[in-house]
Amino acid sequence: MAFAGALAASAASAADDLTISYTVTPDTLDPAKMKTGVEYAYSLLVFNGLTGYDDQLNVVPDLAESWSASDDLKTWTFKLRDDVTWHDGRPFVAEDVLATMKRMLDPEVGSRMRVNFELIEDMSAPDEHTVVFNLKLPYSTFPALFGGYQARIVPYDHIDTLTTHPIGTGAFKFVEYLPGDRLVMEKNPDYFVEGQPKLDKVTMRIIPEFATATAALEAGEVDIVWDIPPEEQEKLASSSVAHVDFVPTGSWHGIIMHNEKEPFTDKKVRQAVYALIDKPLFAEIAMFGAATPTHSPIPPTSPYFDKDIPIGTADVEKAKALLAEAGFPNGFEQTIYVPAESSAMERLAVSFRDAARQAGITIDIQPIPSDRFFSEYEGKVPLFTTNFYGRTTMDTMLYPWLHSSGSWNNNLWHFSNPEMDKILDDARITTDEETLAGFYKRVQEIVVEDVPGVVVYQLNHANGVHERVEGFKSSPLMWPDLRGVSLKN
Repeated sequence: MAFAGALAASAASAADDLTISYTVTPDTLDPAKMKTGVEYAYSLLVFNGLTGYDDQLNVVPDLAESWSASDDLKTWTFKLRDDVTWHDGRPFVAEDVLATMKRMLDPEVGSRMRVNFELIEDMSAPDEHTVVFNLKLPYSTFPALFGGYQARIVPYDHIDTLTTHPIGTGAFKFVEYLPGDRLVMEKNPDYFVEGQPKLDKVTMRIIPEFATATAALEAGEVDIVWDIPPEEQEKLASSSVAHVDFVPTGSWHGIIMHNEKEPFTDKKVRQAVYALIDKPLFAEIAMFGAATPTHSPIPPTSPYFDKDIPIGTADVEKAKALLAEAGFPNGFEQTIYVPAESSAMERLAVSFRDAARQAGITIDIQPIPSDRFFSEYEGKVPLFTTNFYGRTTMDTMLYPWLHSSGSWNNNLWHFSNPEMDKILDDARITTDEETLAGFYKRVQEIVVEDVPGVVVYQLNHANGVHERVEGFKSSPLMWPDLRGVSLKN
């Protein structure tokens, strides 16, 4: 095949050039606007945050070497590194941070992280390497926000070229982007972390079919297949040249209902949908068992997870009764939209279609190419499946999705519940663990009672990795950190 031959020639041309495959093409190169895995992976390599995360998801320094808070947790001071330069050679300074944050808070930019940073009252830079944030309320985990996917710091003097020729501070420099084909980055020799990166070049290849990507991995034409699905993992079980590396995550797949579009404006309809979903069965079908059934964005591994909420089988009779009460005794017809490149989410949609049929609901499954799905369908149609990445704090994994002002909520299920809003607002200013546990227990109860949508299962994240790759570990945040990775000669 010509495609495979081209990959082979490329792979053979340089021992320190790594190729990683993705099924979807980036929709944007602007960190603030990102919302897909391939975009997050690119931003991690080209940009930095003020903070980052270690393997245990602890907050660690990145562009900020240290930080401190006032006693009331409302004033936060970040000391910036003084040895960082942008890819064009200009020193990194506090003005870059201020410009990034002002842009993040601009509603016109439309960043999914804006709601997290709206608690900032004002910010200033006392000198070139210090930034001070005054918050509207106490917030004990404020530094963790700066390690978020979209919270990459961008240069104040190159914001206009972020989507055409991005300049960052990261371990790799942007070289070129060919939509639908590849995104290429080369080593930043002036990266501020000693000994990184070890690779000379990273190429993100867009290979829409996982079967093709897995074959390329076996042939040595690809080094890593990112987020490889269960059916392809099985093919590598007996491979002599590649293996599967996986880690549990807080990421999840869901069946999303637009609460402001009929028939899902009626809570009874949403409750009926919830009653039709056999989560353990759906997890087995969609993910071949490589997932954990759950009920909310809070992962089952969290100490705040409510184990008392049952995750059982479907109740078809309950669903029928709820539909009859809502005025749909004979069910209804609906289209469910699915990102076409996700075989797991398509299997999830098929599972739901078959279950819904038992209550008289006729579901038509409509796969949509991912570039169009995320820009034209997600959050705009009444019913769809999608996936979300886990976050590292309770506030960041709940507030954007469940608060009525939440940026993800307002782009997905459009859910509004005054009690939920108050709980999430109060949790932001609470440090007492017992009180927080009570808040988050009630959050999970409301999710099951009011059903903004259905979080079906939490994922394991897996990558297919060629044996010549050294130093790679899958991350529970589902972004491939290639900064310390090398290739065997």
